[in-house]
Amino acid sequence: MNQKNKDAFVLGLALFAMFFGAGNLIFPPFLGLIAGKSWIMCAIGFFLTAIGMPLLGIIASAKAGGTINDVGNKVHPVFSKIFATIIILAIGPLLAIPRTGATTFEMGVLPNFPGISPVISSIIFFGITLYFVIKPSEIVDKIGKILTPLLLVVIFIIIIKGFISPVGIASTAMEGNAFTKGFTEGYQTMDALASVVFAGVMLTALVGKGYKDVKEQVTITIRAGVIAAISLVIVYGGLMYLGSHANSVYPPTIDKSVLLMSITNTLLGDFGKVALGIVVSLACLTTSIGLTATVGTFFNKLSNNKISYQVIVIATVVFSGMFAIGGVEKILAIAVPLLVTVYPITAVLIIMNALDEFMPKGAYIGAVFGALLVSFYDGLSAMGIQITFFRKIISHIPLADAGFAWVIPSIIFGIISAFIFRNDPKSHS
Repeated sequence: MNQKNKDAFVLGLALFAMFFGAGNLIFPPFLGLIAGKSWIMCAIGFFLTAIGMPLLGIIASAKAGGTINDVGNKVHPVFSKIFATIIILAIGPLLAIPRTGATTFEMGVLPNFPGISPVISSIIFFGITLYFVIKPSEIVDKIGKILTPLLLVVIFIIIIKGFISPVGIASTAMEGNAFTKGFTEGYQTMDALASVVFAGVMLTALVGKGYKDVKEQVTITIRAGVIAAISLVIVYGGLMYLGSHANSVYPPTIDKSVLLMSITNTLLGDFGKVALGIVVSLACLTTSIGLTATVGTFFNKLSNNKISYQVIVIATVVFSGMFAIGGVEKILAIAVPLLVTVYPITAVLIIMNALDEFMPKGAYIGAVFGALLVSFYDGLSAMGIQITFFRKIISHIPLADAGFAWVIPSIIFGIISAFIFRNDPKSHS
């Protein structure tokens, strides 16, 4: 294996670990449980959106220039800065980073150390995060060579034991279309948000390794994305299999976290609690590291190096550590409306940037506007604000029942703006 392939492999393992947070660990077994005998079709649908969209995000970001600003610039530079800042804050200190610390405490630490304080857990967790992110050029190697192998070993122990001695059988099939269920649920993982910023972490690592040629950077980043995607397919597929064979043992109303803990304890006995604690903690830690590094890099560049990367990551882990003590539910209540609003816009930009050579540049403005019309209403709804008039209109849009009401407006307004701006040189920059 030549050096480029080795670097792509390590990069891919690191990328897998950054995507694979605790939510990604908990959800597949539950989806397998409710799918039962239909788990394979459900898994295929899930793979397309939960893995395909993030992979497309890596490719789109790498092709656009490697940063989230490059992805948004096709609309307008001012839009790009605002959009990028919202994404970074949402997947950073406002939601995802504090959630990794809170989830580690609730699922990884507390079951094994019942008396420990959430404050102590948060200090230790974010102290480790800071250790790994303080030198940005070394992050990918530390994750890919140290943390990911540990994470994969423990996950494979659980999965392999589940294949050898399943906890039960897949006794019933899912009512309705299992493929559609997996497809729509995979879309809700929202990993695509992280994908458009993780490419920047990859490129920083490549520059640190001496890769100066842009085409070379893009090629290796895309290879790493494929390796990460293959790893996710194997792990998600294994976890869904475990869940499907618990179909005859646990009811579909069981809590997702309880299901995973119950399966692990059944398979591994007393060691199950320890194994799950290790997996959850490592999954959360690798995600926290990737996201914290992303926040540091983004705001360092946004300030034109006036605020150092080190100062930003220290502030991020301190803020996230304090926020994490409040628990997962409080964090979700604050940031979910923001995520619901920006996700369709991100999906539109990913698809269009990935297929940029086939896109009339003026189409970007309209397509984003079309998505925003729907997603802004969804964000208000997530805050408990209902507008009956808009709800009735959106309910009649094709694909609305599947959670894709934004698709048709994006296409329509994209076509309109492509026509309007067809002779505008600024729209072809």
